[in-house]
Parts: sequence; structure tokens; C-alpha cells
Amino acid sequence: MLFHHGKTPAWALAAKWILIALALVLCGYIAMRLSDLGYTMWVVLVAFVAMIILAVYGTKRAVPMKYLLPGLILMLGLQIWPIVYTGATAFSNYGQGHLATKEEATAQDIAYSVQQVAGSKPYGLAVAVKDGEPVATGELYFLLTDPAGKNFVGDAKGLTPLTDPGVKVESGSISTAPGYRILNLREANRRSKDLANFAVPTANGGGIKASGISLAFEGRPTLVWDKKADTITDSQTKQVYVARGARWVPKDGQGQPLPVGWKENVGFQNFKTVFTDPTLRTGFVKVFGWNLAFAALSVLTTFILGMLLALLLNDPRIKGRGLYRSLLILPYAIPVFVSALVWQSMFNQEFGLVNNLTHLNVDWFGNTWAARSAVLLTNLWLGFPYMFIVCTGALQSIPDDVMEAARIDGASPLRMLRSIIMPLLLVAVGPLLIASFAFNFNNFGLIQLLTGGGPFNTGNAQIGSTDLLINMAYRLAINGTSPNYGLASAVAIIIFFIVAVISLPGFLRSKALEEVN
Repeated sequence: MLFHHGKTPAWALAAKWILIALALVLCGYIAMRLSDLGYTMWVVLVAFVAMIILAVYGTKRAVPMKYLLPGLILMLGLQIWPIVYTGATAFSNYGQGHLATKEEATAQDIAYSVQQVAGSKPYGLAVAVKDGEPVATGELYFLLTDPAGKNFVGDAKGLTPLTDPGVKVESGSISTAPGYRILNLREANRRSKDLANFAVPTANGGGIKASGISLAFEGRPTLVWDKKADTITDSQTKQVYVARGARWVPKDGQGQPLPVGWKENVGFQNFKTVFTDPTLRTGFVKVFGWNLAFAALSVLTTFILGMLLALLLNDPRIKGRGLYRSLLILPYAIPVFVSALVWQSMFNQEFGLVNNLTHLNVDWFGNTWAARSAVLLTNLWLGFPYMFIVCTGALQSIPDDVMEAARIDGASPLRMLRSIIMPLLLVAVGPLLIASFAFNFNNFGLIQLLTGGGPFNTGNAQIGSTDLLINMAYRLAINGTSPNYGLASAVAIIIFFIVAVISLPGFLRSKALEEVN
């Protein structure tokens, strides 16, 4: 018998333990991968999660936690951890050239100074990136074949044997390797600068560097690190480098620093940069003013249009209301990036539909106020269906007897709208209006796709007329020649506090509206 009176069915118990086992196996696999990468703290954390899963679902206790645990794990992983990580990054110099620890960065600097060992035989070389990574920016890997025919994969951490049976070697070099995308001649030439600065460390203190794109050689470094004195000396030029500003720089101040720096805590330096950097300081007030106006006008226009359409289609005398409502929510169903690109083409000065239909010749993306108007019109198209849906639901929840009583008392339609409909409507949509304001305050995608932050007609190529704070931060901190993720994180935290301060009065007001009920 599979079923027992008063007991859980046997198949359900089996399914439960199979799922628990699969969850534990997944945790074990994640822990092993993290261990291989050297993330000891994360291994401990994953093991702790595995113990909690076993304790919660393997016993009959903690019944509420059986339902809450998946949500808690996802909340910690997808919400709490990103916030904590962003906060930690804001107090560091994490960015281009400062990605690793001091030891790892020094090892890479030493590896880059490698020169070929006399008499060493070359490796067959194939330059590759991992499958799925962009060819132009993905992390480089050397797929190597030594003179004895053995295959290896090399990265910034060292050599690893490549024993996958799917590896194929042609003319002394690997031509196919599962999990890797081998660069062709044109792609490798485009990354010649990266290849010149890349070397695979070896166990004897040397490194393997590329000689062209099909051969590599083993060499020895010219740089020597004196850990006790905390200096690096170039054995050929006798130049001495000291640690300063998270980078090895010439002690005498003559020459360039070594290419790789390291990540370290910089305190409030990133926040100081936001308020003292001339470019950021000059553009901050202008961008903040437009940012505030854009968010407020977007919420106001989309709410008014959505509410008016909802009021119109809430009238039972209109036939075919279901069809009209379906048509009105179509813009909400189309992906934002598609709508933004379509509107961008429609605002084209020479061939756009807007100018052709109105017989105007407006340079929508070359004039500051025209570009801002184009952004607001596009966002109105994208945002009003959401407000229409919300207002429609809120209007249908208003009791008919309340409206009928107002009519009997002689209230005009405008008086009913002002004294009955709006207060009851704002009870439902008030918090959503605040959320919409917060979303539009950081509406990065629309600005980036529609105007790119332009026009840049103020003599400053870094600050655009339609830039929001988040777009300006992206351009200055991430999209430049030397991305600075620490600075970007600091700006993100500042934006968070700005939105919180602005939204707080709205939340207090929406709480007061609840008394209407």
C-alpha cells in the first residue's frame, strides 16, 4: 500500500527526499566551484545554506519556514547581497587596472616583464575566450600545445592541463576546444594590445607569452619583488618601484607605473570625488534639476492620461470597452527597447514620422528642449498604459452606492471627481505613484536608447542635456576609457538617498490617505 491512514503517502516522502538530495547536490557543486576559485567564505556560506535546507525540510518542525525559506534565500541572494556589495565597492578603488589583490596584481606585473629563456622550445598557441563572452572584451586564455604534444589552458593564474577528449590539434596548435571560442587572425589583431600585456605565470617564476598568434614562448621576468622592503626592481634598467596609490610607481618619479594595480579601501574618496570633481560638480546641479523634473512630469502626465482614459472607459454606456482597453495596453506589452528605438526613428529630423506629419523641421535630438520634449512624449507613450490599468482596477473597486448617493445629493461630475473619486483613487495608486517616481528617476534605459544623454551642446562632452544622474554616472564611471566601479557605486548610493529623501513625504502622505477608507 502506498497510502497509510493519517500519514504522508510514500510517493510524497520519496519525492521530498529526492528534492532535498538534489538541492544538497547543487549546493555541493556550487561549493566545489567556489573552492576552486578560492572563495573560502562563500564555501562556508553555501554549506550553511545546505545545513538549513536539511534541517528545515528534513524534519517535521518549523512548518512556516518551509514556505519562507526559498523566498528568504532569493531575497538575500538577489536583493540584500547586491546592496551590501554595492556599498562595499563604493569605499574601494575597484575598477579598470584595480581588479585583483596586491599579490595577484604584482604577479601579473612580473609576468608581463617576461623575456624568452635561451634555448627554450616554443608552444603551439591558440588565443581564446570562454564561450558566450564577447570576443572584443572577454578574458583571454592561451590554449597551448607543448613540444611533447600535451595540451594546456593558461590564464592569469597559471597553467592547467587540458584533457577534454573534444580537443583537436591541427598543425601543432589547438583548433577546437569545448567551452572556448578561438579567435581568428582579425579578432586577435584587434586585441594585440591585450596580448602584449598578457602572460601566463609558470611554477618556476617565469611566464608564457605570445609570439604572434600561433606561437608562445616561456620566459623569465626582469622584475624582482622584494617583499620585505616592499619594492620591485627591474634587473635590466635598475629602476626601483614602490607601492603608492594601489600601484607600483617609479621611486624617483621618472617613468610610467607598472600596468596592473590592485584593489584597496579608499574610504570616502569616491564620495569626495563626486562633489569635488570639476566635471561632476559643474554638471550635477543641471542634471539633478532635469532628473527631478523628468521623474515628476513623467509620473504626472502618465497618471493624468491613464486616469482620464480609465474614467472614460468606466462608463457603462460605451460599447466595446473590452476591445478599447485591450488596444490601450498594447504599448505596455511591447518591450521598452523596441518602443524607444521606434520613437527614435520617428523623431528623425529629415525622415521621421513626427516631422513629416506635422510639416515641421524640428531637430528633436539637436536642441535641448526639443530633446527633452521627445523624451517626455516617448515616456508618456510607454507609461500611460500602466496607469490606465491601475486606475481602471481602482475605479471598479469604488462602491456604486457611494456614487449613487452623491448623484442624489446633487453633486456635479467635477465635484464627484474631486471629492469622491480622487481621494478613493489615490488610496490605491498613491504608493504606486511614488514607486513610479523612483523608477523614472533612474530610467537609464529610455535615455540611453532614445538620446544617449544628448545633445551635448554646452561645451562639455561628458554632460548631456537629457542625462539623468544614473546616465551621467555610467558615462563618467563605467563607459570611459578607465571604468571605475567604486565611483559608480558611490553615485548609486547617493542617488538612492536622494530618492529616499524625496519619496519619504509621499509615503507619509499616502499613509494619511488611508484614513479616507
